[in-house]
Amino acid sequence: MIRNYIKTAFRSLLKNKGFTFINILGLAMGLATCLLIVLYVVDELSYDRYNAKYERIYRVNTDLKYGGVITSFAIAAPPVGDALKNNFPEVENAVRISPALNIRFKKGSQDIAEDKVVYCDPSLFSIFTLPMIDGDPKTALNDPNAIVLTESSAIKYFNKTDVVGQTLTINTDSIPHKITGVVKDVPVQSHFTAGFFLSILSQESSRDKTFNHFSFGTYILLKPGASPERLEGKLPALMRQWLNGSMNMDKFEKGGNYIRLNLTPLKNIHLQSNRQRELRPNGNIQYVYIFSAIALFILVLACINFMNLSTARAANRAREVGVRKVLGSSRWSLIVQFLSESFIVTLAATIIAVLVAWALLPAFNQLAGKQITISKQLVSWLLPALAVIIIIVGIVSGSYPAFFLSAFHPAHVLKGKISTGFKGGMLRSFLVVFQFSISIFLIIGTMVVYNQLRYIQNKDLGFNRDQLLLIKNVNALNNPQLLKQQVKQLPGVVNATLSAYYPTNTTHFPNSISSEHKSGLMAEYWSVDEDYLHTMGMHLLTGRGFSGQFRSDSSGMVINQTAANMLGFNNNALNKTLTTGQGPNARTYHVIGVVKDFNFSSLRDNISPLVMVMNQDWRQLLCVKVDTKNLPLFLNHAEHEWKKLAPNQQFEYSFMDADFDALYRTEQRMGSLFVVFTTLAIMIACLGLFGLAAYAASQRNREIGIRKILGAGVFRLVTMLSKDFIKLVLVAIAIATPLAWLAMQKWLQGYAYRQNIQWWVFVLTALAAVVIAMITVSFQSIKTAMANPVDSLKEEG
Repeated sequence: MIRNYIKTAFRSLLKNKGFTFINILGLAMGLATCLLIVLYVVDELSYDRYNAKYERIYRVNTDLKYGGVITSFAIAAPPVGDALKNNFPEVENAVRISPALNIRFKKGSQDIAEDKVVYCDPSLFSIFTLPMIDGDPKTALNDPNAIVLTESSAIKYFNKTDVVGQTLTINTDSIPHKITGVVKDVPVQSHFTAGFFLSILSQESSRDKTFNHFSFGTYILLKPGASPERLEGKLPALMRQWLNGSMNMDKFEKGGNYIRLNLTPLKNIHLQSNRQRELRPNGNIQYVYIFSAIALFILVLACINFMNLSTARAANRAREVGVRKVLGSSRWSLIVQFLSESFIVTLAATIIAVLVAWALLPAFNQLAGKQITISKQLVSWLLPALAVIIIIVGIVSGSYPAFFLSAFHPAHVLKGKISTGFKGGMLRSFLVVFQFSISIFLIIGTMVVYNQLRYIQNKDLGFNRDQLLLIKNVNALNNPQLLKQQVKQLPGVVNATLSAYYPTNTTHFPNSISSEHKSGLMAEYWSVDEDYLHTMGMHLLTGRGFSGQFRSDSSGMVINQTAANMLGFNNNALNKTLTTGQGPNARTYHVIGVVKDFNFSSLRDNISPLVMVMNQDWRQLLCVKVDTKNLPLFLNHAEHEWKKLAPNQQFEYSFMDADFDALYRTEQRMGSLFVVFTTLAIMIACLGLFGLAAYAASQRNREIGIRKILGAGVFRLVTMLSKDFIKLVLVAIAIATPLAWLAMQKWLQGYAYRQNIQWWVFVLTALAAVVIAMITVSFQSIKTAMANPVDSLKEEG
């Protein structure tokens, strides 16, 4: 019996090759897209879950409110971890992690810059799951000069992993660091990356006992059954007690200010945290929701096509149903027959979709910035999931056609009493509207995303990032100042500056700033030289910048507008006295200038307070302002000057405008994915519309033939065949436009600096939808309208 159903289903599908091809193509496109999105979503949701204790690991965050501005940090004060472990019985352990800046390891005669170096407490390996290949995880970082390597780092420097007992030397201190362990590489799905683990005990700042200076990523491991909510509720009172030792909390809180701790579950950091001083750029849960919805929508579009085309062909199969019923077929057997056809189409589409998704995975990885691979673990859940998809899609796509066709009354069918054509198909009309509503929604969303990215790229940031070359790792030189002087002599160089702090550079350093009226303001603290402001094209509102001609500038400070306002200076900041740091590390400065606010971090965030001092201790980058059309020649000259001073060091550089664009790489990737998915959704919708148009035209062959004989022109006939479809598209525009506006307004709220949605976006989208529908429908309509009416009348006869 089953064999007979399958054989009959194959015959029916082959008899209608055009409709079968459209159905399989539409479903395959939808399933392939859905499969790629599912892989993306699963990868995003898997971050940090490689840790065996991830359900009990929480990061301690700090929220600061000062001067009416709230700043959220992903870091905490140095003693917070130990204080929580010692004061709360529900805390089992704690660890601090801090990225190590400007680290270069010696390998033979070379100094190799590494950006995946972290300082951490010895308790790291008892909290995070980082399997140790060699060494003792309990004692590996007990020595201040100990270092633990990942497997790939060990191979990079020693060409083997059996390296415990050997040493690596950091060029800045020339102290050999003993390798005490080798761990497996940190998984890609981690909210931090590391290739080298240094003991935090070597850092003097790790012994700081003050609670109002935030500097370390701090993680706690709760005991089994402990309530994070209850623990979090105890933190405000204890934090106030801790802070009282270093500042007047009554005075601080009287102004509406606060410093608070809160907890973020480890599993939520990647997708639900966007704080200052994150260990690496995070994802966004909104994109997971959006792409999950897109995957579902595209799959629904493909199912709608199947239902539309199957019910539209009802008239052609009505006689078949009538004859089968007269010959004794039950309704159930007919339902099984039609569902068999649905399952065959779905199975064929799924096989094609899997092959297409597998072939496109490398390109998709590149587009999405992922490293998804087809692993055994992936296949273990993917195959059962595909089987479930085949069953669900087969039933959903084929159920309505099956029940619709099997319900025909044989007497009515054989007498020809059944509605045909496009008219009378209320469900088909609804599904077409639904299809194009989704497509229009995606078009609007894509255009808004791209407009926001273009706005970001063209916004006046308060400095000029064009033609700024960043020469990296200049601290590896014995005399970085000499390199600056030589580069400034090159043709096309406008100016140059040495510093470690630049807009678009995530190496920022917050410090507490106090005036005679206000204390405890956390501000970015940058060390620059006398050429910094001019090289960067920044504008002074009052006062002056640094100058090598004034010795007093070593205690001078330039602050931004926001810092001046939050310190209560407004337009009277010049010559005011400011103090940075606490206790023995405190230093006093006088304000010599106020610089116009400039964006030094993501445009998702408001501009925060920033102060600059003239200090040559931190010189990680040489920024060169160039004015030349022959950049390759200039780069050759710059590299030549570098090689004269450091023949064994690699010449590394980047351009600031490219670094700025990299801040929004996630949005750029999401925008590209939006374009791809929107295009696929439109193509799938158009496939269904094309099939319906072809069927509607074939059902009206006789009418068209008579109209042509009576003098109707091609244009009039095309209009007659197209108007019903265009009406449905207009309805879809009316439904999708307000929904898209609401959704994209919410998305834009994530940016402190954003562009309002322009009216022309909706007009252009509406025109595009109408044009796409017209082209799709008109192709078949024109073909039908230009056919010889004699042929159509003969066929009807």
